[in-house]
Amino acid sequence: MNWQELETFLTLAEELHFGRAADRLHVSRARVSQMTQALERRVGGTLFERTSRRVALTPLGTQLREDLDLHYQGVLEALANAADSAQGGGGVLRVGFSSPAASERVMRVVEAFRALHPRCEVQIREVHLSDRFGALRRGELDLQVVELPVEEPDLTVGPVLLRDRTVLAVSASHRLAGRRSISIEDLGGENLLVTHDLPGYFRARHMPDRTPAGRPIPHSTTTKYWQELLALVAAGEGVTIAAAQGARYYPRPNLVYVPFHDVAPFEYALMWRTASVSAKALAFTKVAAETRGSAVEMA
Repeated sequence: MNWQELETFLTLAEELHFGRAADRLHVSRARVSQMTQALERRVGGTLFERTSRRVALTPLGTQLREDLDLHYQGVLEALANAADSAQGGGGVLRVGFSSPAASERVMRVVEAFRALHPRCEVQIREVHLSDRFGALRRGELDLQVVELPVEEPDLTVGPVLLRDRTVLAVSASHRLAGRRSISIEDLGGENLLVTHDLPGYFRARHMPDRTPAGRPIPHSTTTKYWQELLALVAAGEGVTIAAAQGARYYPRPNLVYVPFHDVAPFEYALMWRTASVSAKALAFTKVAAETRGSAVEMA
C-alpha cells in the first residue's frame, strides 16, 4: 500500500476540499486528485462523490476512513517513539499558553514531566489571541493550552486542564459595576467589544448576539490586542466577556469584573497537530491528565 495515498485520502476526508487538502500536503491539486484516483483503483470502488460545488465521502469512503484512523495514528506514534528513542529520550518540547492562569497550570505539569523525563528540555511560550493556532501549525510549538471551543480539522483537543468562571468586564461607572452577579439577559442593548480574528464558532459560544429572551446584543470588533480592549472597556466604550482570572492578572482602578451566574465557565485544554504529534508531546499530555486531578475552577 502506498503511504502517500493513505495520507492524501485521510487529509481529503477531513478537508472535503481538494485545494485545502493540497495546501496541507504541500502538493498540487492535480497530485491530490491523482493519488485519490490511484487509491480508488486499488480499493476497487469510489471513495468520494465529486461535483463542481462539493466533495463528500461515499459510504465506502466513510468505512475506509473509520477503519484507517486508529491504525494511521498508531503508525505515527510508532515513528515518533522511534525518533525519540534515537535521541535518547531527550530533545526539546515546546508548549504554548494563552493566559496567565493557563501558564501556571502548564508549569505545574512541566515540573511533574521533568521528574519523569529529565533529558527533555521544556520551553514555554505565550500564544496571542490574534494568532491562536499559527505557531502550532507552523511547527513552532508542539503543544498549547488555549480556551475552548476549538473546532479545527487538523488539530486534536486533549484533556481540559483549567476551568475559570465567566465574567463581564465593565467600567467602574457602568450600571452593572455594583452587582454581585449578573445574567446573560443583562447584556441586552450593551455594546459588546470583541477582538479581531476570533473564529466564528468561538464567538458563537462565548459572545452571543442575542439574549435568551431575544434582545439584541450589539458587537463592536475593535482591536486584536487584549490590553487595548480592556482600555476601551475602562473608558466606558463598551463591555467585554472574559475569564475571572482577569481580576487577578489585569486589574485596573477603573475596571470591574462582574461574574455571571448563568454562564458556563471558560475551559482551557491541551491540543496538538493531529498529523505530527511526537512521543514527547504524548508523554506530556499523559502527565497533564494524571496530575490535574479535577480541573481547577478559579474564583
